[in-house]
Amino acid sequence: MDPLGAPSQFVDVESLPGWSDAYEAKQLDCHQSPVEKAQVDVRSPFQYRKDINEKIILWKGDVALLNCTAIVNTSNETLTDKNPVSESIFMHAGPDLKDELQKLKGCRTGEAKLTKGFNLAARFIIHTVGPKYKSRYRTAAESSLYSCYRNVLQLAREQAMCSVGFCVINTLKRCYPLEDATHIALRTVRRFLETHGETLEKVVFAVSELEEVTYQKLLPLYFPRSLEEEIQSLPYLPADIGNAEGEPVVPERQIRITEKPGVPDDASDEEGLEADLSFIGSHAFARMEGDVDKQRRLILQGQLSEAALQKQHQRNYNRWLCQARAEDLSDIASLKALYQTGVDNCGRTVMVVVGRNIPVTLIDMEKALLYFIHVMDHIAVKEYVLVYFHTLTNYYNQLDSNFLKKLYDVVDAKYKRNLKALYFVHPTFRSKVSAWFFTTFTVSGLKDKIHYVESLQQLFTAIPPEQIDLPPFVLEYDARENGPYYSSYPPSPDL
Repeated sequence: MDPLGAPSQFVDVESLPGWSDAYEAKQLDCHQSPVEKAQVDVRSPFQYRKDINEKIILWKGDVALLNCTAIVNTSNETLTDKNPVSESIFMHAGPDLKDELQKLKGCRTGEAKLTKGFNLAARFIIHTVGPKYKSRYRTAAESSLYSCYRNVLQLAREQAMCSVGFCVINTLKRCYPLEDATHIALRTVRRFLETHGETLEKVVFAVSELEEVTYQKLLPLYFPRSLEEEIQSLPYLPADIGNAEGEPVVPERQIRITEKPGVPDDASDEEGLEADLSFIGSHAFARMEGDVDKQRRLILQGQLSEAALQKQHQRNYNRWLCQARAEDLSDIASLKALYQTGVDNCGRTVMVVVGRNIPVTLIDMEKALLYFIHVMDHIAVKEYVLVYFHTLTNYYNQLDSNFLKKLYDVVDAKYKRNLKALYFVHPTFRSKVSAWFFTTFTVSGLKDKIHYVESLQQLFTAIPPEQIDLPPFVLEYDARENGPYYSSYPPSPDL
């Protein structure tokens, strides 16, 4: 009730039924017995968790009317979008909200920014910008939408918020398919609650009548309310369920099998590759905090400790990573120059780089570096191998040694430690000489990991042919130069 005794239009989240409530009542009415764990051979990656389900609320209504710690507003890059969600929030919050938004100076796609709630029942508003969807840039759109949900949740955690009310971030104006977007929303929230569940008490999905149907259908996949529902939902999970945080992990939808889980890290198998190679060449701190000139002088004079150098390097990498997650990299993704495929004979993830697909003179190479970091950050946490196809590259595809040096200096220590082999396919004499100079005088830690591969047959001794997606022009070139080798192997149609 408001001070005049009239009923309030705002809705307290504590009064809303939880995701599990109606289901549990139905189970009691039907007297259905739960499935015993002993009967289950295969569990879902999103297992039945009563503690997590108790935090979830699906509510058909206007997010602006929720009485919770923060609600989410979906907008455009200038935070002036006119969609039903934003217009309702502006109407109920009052004119002060527009004045405060002008101070934020916009918001990038995937970012989240905080303002007060003003006349709303919610104390805060978290503003975020969903991506514009185009099917040819689907991977970039997925990554950006994931960033929206993840950054909202992270901001809520940093501000010690108890409850968050989500609108559907992907607006009709931005053309994102509702079902695809709902998968990303639900799995991101689920993964966040698995890791940081103690920081949030309630997460509300405020939906329209049309959206409610989709959420009702997909919520059991990520928030099963019983072991029985978990088993029933398992066949309907999509092939791509993201990584441990819910982030999309397949840059160009090329992966066909998942990495072998549980492969132990055995230091004895590193074949002389010492751990301290991790930090070779990591002295480029283009974006350090503090007095940059003073830091560089101390480095040259050898006065900074090894620990301080590593800390500076990690800080620099984290800035690059944050920028990579916020940037629109769809133009780089469309080149199909870097993608994940299967695993090698040792069960290590295989990443492919297609040299001919990198128009060095036509693209922003800093964005290319950001894209590499965005794709590789979660890959490099475990052992992996790189396959570089030098096939039919020309002057316009040659990566400058300064760029490669910068990339090697910027990336995290895990990239260097967990890279176990770099297969250089179809090298030329000139490229071998350039690689020798680069690995001898610039990044010596890489030299022992490079393997020159003259034919695909040679490559297949390390990586089975069914575990790697090959560009058609690579197959044609190799067949022309080395003869047919595996007549039943089909080329990838998407490359």
